[in-house]
Amino acid sequence: MRLVQIAQHASDLQRAAGFYAALLGAEARAVFDPPGLLFFDLDGVRLLLESGAPSALLYLAVPDVRESVAGLRDRGVEILEEPAVIFSHADNRLGPAGTDEWMAFIRDSEGNTVGLVSQLPR
Repeated sequence: MRLVQIAQHASDLQRAAGFYAALLGAEARAVFDPPGLLFFDLDGVRLLLESGAPSALLYLAVPDVRESVAGLRDRGVEILEEPAVIFSHADNRLGPAGTDEWMAFIRDSEGNTVGLVSQLPR
């Protein structure tokens, strides 16, 4: 079994499309309006933005969460939690051994919380 799709609440599809296109560095793959469905591709997993979906907590991998947060702050994105190390990987069970797991949290254009994650060498 593999994850195929995740849904996220979006009150305004056009606003959400702009926010997520900038965040992901990619344009939407498909828009069906009506009924109000917007899709992005996350390495083979569909991200569906729609008004009827509940708010989800997405965690997105970024190369360096510290740099990503700095760029998002410059664009006026609300930073909910600054980048911080939340876990050190001693083995390869959840990430490469010898790396630190960094996370930060932002608010998207629709009021949802989005986590940004990086696994960086200690």
